[in-house]
Amino acid sequence: MTKAKTARGLIAGLLVSMALVGCTNTPIAESTNANANAANAANAGKDANANASGVNGANSSSNKVAPVEVKTADATGVQPAASVSRLVYFAFDSYVISDEFASVIEANANFLKANRGSRVSIEGNTDELGSREYNIALGQQRAEAVRRALSLLGVQEGQMEAVSFGEEKPAVPGGDAQSRSQNRRAFINYR
Repeated sequence: MTKAKTARGLIAGLLVSMALVGCTNTPIAESTNANANAANAANAGKDANANASGVNGANSSSNKVAPVEVKTADATGVQPAASVSRLVYFAFDSYVISDEFASVIEANANFLKANRGSRVSIEGNTDELGSREYNIALGQQRAEAVRRALSLLGVQEGQMEAVSFGEEKPAVPGGDAQSRSQNRRAFINYR
């Protein structure tokens, strides 16, 4: 009888272990190489101001997540000049801010330090690869990376909020490498 209970316990433990392994949030490998992703991200950065207007408007009708209302300007209506980019793009499966976006972070930090009444919501986004849970977590890490960089440059913590939309708000629809590279971003949204 003891051997039967032990065998059932081992089988039950094995089934639980297999179920847990099946639930991991392992990212899906992208089919294109890293050099193509870097080139796409660089090209996407050139079109940052053109894409900024589409960040909040693209929302699929098949989404099961309720839309989030985010204000677009603070009470004073002060926002940086249109020439100041508010987009930071990331490499596939990364939340490391590349050197090419240091000037974007610095320009926004300078504006926020000069306008202490301004508030921003830093919106982390991902492409559609990976599970919903993984993408929400990665989007949050991207938003937090930008928030930390702004903070290190002297922006007050109370001026910033980091949120993640994961894959739910693509800037560019489509499943090709170019579209995915433009969706891996953090958007500095002045409220």
